[in-house]
Amino acid sequence: MTYSHPFGLAAGMDKRAEALRGWESIGLAFSEIGGVTMLEQAGNPKPRMFRHGGDRALINRMGFNNPGSEKIVERLKRSQQRLIPVWANLGKSKVTPLDEAKNDYSTSLLRLWPYVDVFVINVSSPNTPDLRKLQHGTYLKDILTECIKVNESCALESNSSKKPLLIKIAPDLTVNELEAIIDVAMDCEIDGIVATNTTTERPNRSHKVYDETGGCSGLPLRQQSTEMIRHIYSYTNGKVPIVGVGGIMDADDAWEKITAGATLLQAYAGFVFEGPGLTKSIVHGLNKKLKNSEFQDIADAVGSDHR
Repeated sequence: MTYSHPFGLAAGMDKRAEALRGWESIGLAFSEIGGVTMLEQAGNPKPRMFRHGGDRALINRMGFNNPGSEKIVERLKRSQQRLIPVWANLGKSKVTPLDEAKNDYSTSLLRLWPYVDVFVINVSSPNTPDLRKLQHGTYLKDILTECIKVNESCALESNSSKKPLLIKIAPDLTVNELEAIIDVAMDCEIDGIVATNTTTERPNRSHKVYDETGGCSGLPLRQQSTEMIRHIYSYTNGKVPIVGVGGIMDADDAWEKITAGATLLQAYAGFVFEGPGLTKSIVHGLNKKLKNSEFQDIADAVGSDHR
């Protein structure tokens, strides 16, 4: 796929696919809806989102609140023609047992397939009980295999190409866990890795916000995310596209992730703290960095720290 620039919207901001034209209007190259689950669910009790303005950090325990993939499809059907690719983040319904997770993910993928350009299989949110267990053992391979099967079937039926499938991973994995996940993803010929989801770690305990349960995102996640991108790129010899997300607040943060190995970038907390102007500042900032570098285009800069 070709993107006008590397910067897009991360999952979690547009859970109900309500603002698709809005993301285009602020200049993003792509947007990601969801997380979307097979079944409608209300999410965790409120309050479930907290911020630390000084640290530019968010803590959330939303819990995949969304109307379910059937209703999301109806909303996508009603949306106007889209000018940028739309991705869908797929999660597991809270009531679905782990050993039936493959059916949950693949059912949502089947329903959304005609209306979405890229699918992200999210097995790394910390806010659904035991969801992160799906990153390990046979769970992950079963989910990926079932989703690939549905993807191939839909492509064949519509006489078109398969949709890219990506996997979104947690930043709290050990090196051995991370490499095991990459091995499974590569064996299944997954199209890319989104690094990373929110972290269960806290930068400090100096503020009551950090005592809240949930995943931490924003600036405190920046370095952790970048180091994981760097390791994935190195371990795969740059053969697996990486989407970098976590703590991108300006063009310096964006460039850091690109040179570490990210092909595309996403932000969530950055928009909360910097506003919609974040897109312009990052895209223009990247263009300026490119002009001051030895590279001809952004693609040449991807993974340059390793060379």
